[in-house]
Amino acid sequence: MRADLLADALGGKFTRDTSGRWRLEIGDTGLTLTVLSPFAQNGGDVWPMPSSPYASAGRVFVPYALAADVLPRAMGGLLFDTQRIELRRFAPVTRRVVASQTVADAPTRSVPPAQTSAVTPPPLTAPARAPSRSRLVVVDAGHGGRDPGTTLNTGSERVAEKTVALAVSLKLRDALKARGVTVVMTRTTDTLIALRDRGPIANRAKGDLFVSVHVNAANPNWKNPSATRGFETYFLAEAKTADDARVAEMENEAVKFETTQETSRSDPLGFILRDMAQNEHLRESLMLATLTQDHLKSVHPGPSRGVKQAPFSVLVHSFMPSMLVELGFGSNPAEARWMLSEAGQKELAEAIADACVAYLAQYERKVTGGEP
Repeated sequence: MRADLLADALGGKFTRDTSGRWRLEIGDTGLTLTVLSPFAQNGGDVWPMPSSPYASAGRVFVPYALAADVLPRAMGGLLFDTQRIELRRFAPVTRRVVASQTVADAPTRSVPPAQTSAVTPPPLTAPARAPSRSRLVVVDAGHGGRDPGTTLNTGSERVAEKTVALAVSLKLRDALKARGVTVVMTRTTDTLIALRDRGPIANRAKGDLFVSVHVNAANPNWKNPSATRGFETYFLAEAKTADDARVAEMENEAVKFETTQETSRSDPLGFILRDMAQNEHLRESLMLATLTQDHLKSVHPGPSRGVKQAPFSVLVHSFMPSMLVELGFGSNPAEARWMLSEAGQKELAEAIADACVAYLAQYERKVTGGEP
């Protein structure tokens, strides 16, 4: 949607500052936006978005999630009604934005005054659950069947990524179960599961977390690619670097092994609602990925390459905190040997399980009032 029309409908303004960034100001609160960066910022607070603002024909367009998720979080007195698809502003009374199926037209619709209400905007995170409820993690072993993934090359042997991803995933399952967590696997054998089907498996299971396990490979165009090593964890968003996009493209290639195609496309409103559902969990996914990187540091022989973001197909349809872990570089012989070893696989699984449990405990404290 157009940022200037969104600001106008809310009684605010949208301007460009001297550094080339854009400022959305409503009342006393403002957000800084940068074209091609999927983050909104206000001082030290940063809110992720599923896609970046972009400029076209002299106008700046922002993702729908800015109105549906970020503004209610960042600015007091705003409430997004997911059933009516309306963004309302309370105290003082101004106008409301009504989003129709043609999202770009929404700000130009009539905007009658919203009624005064003492309702405060609810948090757009997953609803609190009873502390005694057993948590469920969906573990996804990458690739499988006729999709081998990349290759781990030790110098003396070559092993398909799908084999290591499954081995570590099964150990992760056991480690999570030992910690009292229920686990659902997307696959337990060497079979191909379509990328678009993995997230729905997690949704049907009502998972609390979705963890996809993979092995990385160096860009062959890099100088001395076999020397590259380390681990990185991704959450779903637009790629920030060319290499992040390359990794996502590499993992998304699995679609070419799928024999069926999606025969129908959802209507625009369905797309909007899915986008909102996914965006609810972006911040939680970032927290989960950060904890995972921290725990892997204690066991991994390679360097931490950090938490990253990229549009992985496997994460698109999982409406819960989700991450994709690249265990290491199969193109590095030493790292490949470690990932193929029983000890290395167990260390990886235990570290990821510890990170999941730490996140779940943190989440539990948050929703039960033990943490602000």
